Parts: sequence; C-alpha cells; structure tokens
Amino acid sequence: EDFRSIQITEKPTRIHLGKFGSFAGKHLIGHPFGLSYEILGDASIKARQPDTMVDLEDTSATNELINDGKFVQPLTFDEIETLKRTPGVHSSDIIKLQIAQNANYELKTEYSKEKYKKRKEAKFLQGFAVLEPTMFNICEYWFAKDPQRIRGIRSETLAQMMSFANIRPGSRILVVDDAGGLLVASCLDRLGGEGRVFAILDNDAPPPFHIVDQLNLDPDEINGVFSTLNWAEVEEDYTPIEQVEPTAPTSQNNRHRRLKRQTRAEELRSRREELWAGEWDALLIATEYEPFAVSEKLFPYLGGSAGIIIHSPYVQILANVHQKMRTRREYLSPSITEAWHRQYQVLPGRTHPMMNTSGSGGYLLSVTKVYDDATANSVNARRRNDKTPKPSTDTESTDTPGEPIKTDNPVGESTVERTINDDLMDDAIVSD
Repeated sequence: EDFRSIQITEKPTRIHLGKFGSFAGKHLIGHPFGLSYEILGDASIKARQPDTMVDLEDTSATNELINDGKFVQPLTFDEIETLKRTPGVHSSDIIKLQIAQNANYELKTEYSKEKYKKRKEAKFLQGFAVLEPTMFNICEYWFAKDPQRIRGIRSETLAQMMSFANIRPGSRILVVDDAGGLLVASCLDRLGGEGRVFAILDNDAPPPFHIVDQLNLDPDEINGVFSTLNWAEVEEDYTPIEQVEPTAPTSQNNRHRRLKRQTRAEELRSRREELWAGEWDALLIATEYEPFAVSEKLFPYLGGSAGIIIHSPYVQILANVHQKMRTRREYLSPSITEAWHRQYQVLPGRTHPMMNTSGSGGYLLSVTKVYDDATANSVNARRRNDKTPKPSTDTESTDTPGEPIKTDNPVGESTVERTINDDLMDDAIVSD
C-alpha cells in the first residue's frame, strides 16, 4: 500500500497521486475520514461502496495445473493502454475483460481468484482512501516510509512507552525526542490540552517536530502545554547570550526592540524555573546520545515514583544502561522489554498472519525513580514496630517496687500473638 501525507486546505489546489490521477482537494472538505473514493475523468471524485466480506465455497480446484506463460493473457499492454484512454471505458471493464480472457482463471481456487481480482483492482482502479491522522496511522506511515527518521519506533512500541510512563490528562512530562517529534506528538495527543510537555533539544533553532503538525491538534492543545529548552539552557549556571540593556533606549525602534528582548528573557527565565522546580511525572528518551547520561542530567527534576522510559534500536545500549542503574539505589527495578506484534488477515476461511513484517520496533528500558533514604521502611513494618512494646530495664522502670509490672496485653496473650491479632484487625474488612 502507498501512503501519502497531504495537507488539505480550502485553497484551489490540485492533489496529484501519480498513476492514480489527480483531483481538486476541495472535494474532500466536509466529508468524514475512512471513506474510499474513485477519481473520475473530470478531476472530480466519487465515493465508493465499502467492500463486504463474502464467504467462499470450497471447491476441488487446485493451482497445480496452472502454467503462467506469456500466452495465458492474450490482452497486450498496448491494448490495455488504448482501453484506458477510450472514453466511456471504466477500469472495472478492463478488469472484467482481463478475467474473461485469462486462460487459467477457471483453474484457480476461489481464494486465488479473489487475490487475482485484488491485484488487478489495485493496479487499474483509480481509487484512494482518506485516513484520519491518528498516532497509530502516523506512526505506521513513517515506519513504512522512513523508519530511521523515527528511530525505528513501531506503533506498538510507542503505545507501550505511553503505557509505561502512565501518560494521561494532567501529566507533566519531560521528553528528549530525536524521532521527529513522535514522542512529543503522542504525549500531546494523550494530554488533550491538560498537563505539560517539556522537550529538551540540542540546538536553539525551532524544534524539528514535523509530526506534531500532522496530528491536526487544536492550538489550545499546544499553546500553554508544550515548551522547549536546549541543553545549554538547562544548566543552572548558564547565562543567556541575549541580555537586556540596563539603560533606557532613546528612539522608538530601540524601545520596541528592548521590549521584545525583555519579553523573550522573561519567558526563558520562566521556563527554566519551571524545569528546576522539579516534581515531573515521567521522562521519555529516544535520542542518539548516551541515554544514561541524559537520564542522570534530568533525574533531579523528576518526582517520586516517576517513570523513566528509554528507547533504543539496539539492545546492547540499553543493557549497559541497565547494568549501571542496578548499582544505584534511586533506580527501582530496571527492566528491558521488546514489543512485537504481527498483523493478521481476517477473512472467512482465510485468517492467517501476514507473511511480510518488520523484524523489530526497538527495545525499551523502564525504571521507576525512588528517593534514596536509608531510614525508610514499609508501612506494615513501621506499624508492627510501633505496636510492639519495648522491653523495660531496671534503670528505665518507674513502677513501684514490689508491684507487678503493668501491661496492656490481655490475660493469657503473648506479645507476639497480640501483634499478629492487631495486624489482622488492621487488614480486616468490616461489613454490616
């Protein structure tokens, strides 16, 4: 299948689809996604009826006697081209003529006949389908067109990253994205205008996140939600190059220029302070740089229980990071996973996995940040320690000599039994 990314506007533009023809883009405005169209001769389009699944009957025919020689199809290439240029001849008529003149068509099984029709329709029918620019479709499009541009992130790998990081409306996320904006776009799509996405770049130019533009997000879902900083501006001892002059300008142009510089300086200061304030909920990394160094740089700004998700096309890179994180107490349970799925053809009597698929969508390292506190203890253990009475000594005893030692234990109940009973009462479920 041939996927193309096309921007449709109300301007009188013409969309060219190569051998399939061309049409005016305005004909698509106002129609829902998911419909299939056929290009007509006057550059207009017509919606096609969706294909329905038909139960095929099993026959005794086989493909063993088929000999695909050059005389099987007497209809030549020049004759087909002449028919395509003939007014009033539809592409479906050419397909029917090819089927009628094919010497081996009746020898094929019913499944082979359906495959033969599908191949001819894909070759001669001037049709296309309009897909909604969802994150799944966009990821599939770029993975088929240029997987290196998105660092080989497949759709199920992207979904697993969003799940591991618990991205939801209201989340505050740090992103290091060298995948054309795939991670940033997916985070913005999940937030729905509620939350914060902070991307760290390696240059001071506008962010090269072209995938965000393909998602058709409303401006309210981006403005006030998405911000960027470069690595130099992340440093707390960094001094911005552009400074505001302390003296008041004299001319109107200089005053306007000074106001713009002051506005940019205030925005930069506000973004840096927001990053340094910390307590971010997650960190997503898909970069060509060494991932452990990136994680260590942004680690202080993450909150407790924040998820750190690192993607890499190569497992050895993540294995090295995993080995380093295992020696650090602030990284909890680092693990490496590989997501892999396979598409299936679902048709009556012909359901089977697709024969062609990619090898891998990359590897993921997921880990949780915890605070390194040697005195920390679990809630149940602290509860037991608080309830267990401390043994008294002669120097600490304040009881009157000769009197029995007072205790809160019931008669005949030991300290261990009392502690267990208290724990059971704490964990019990009381019902009417």
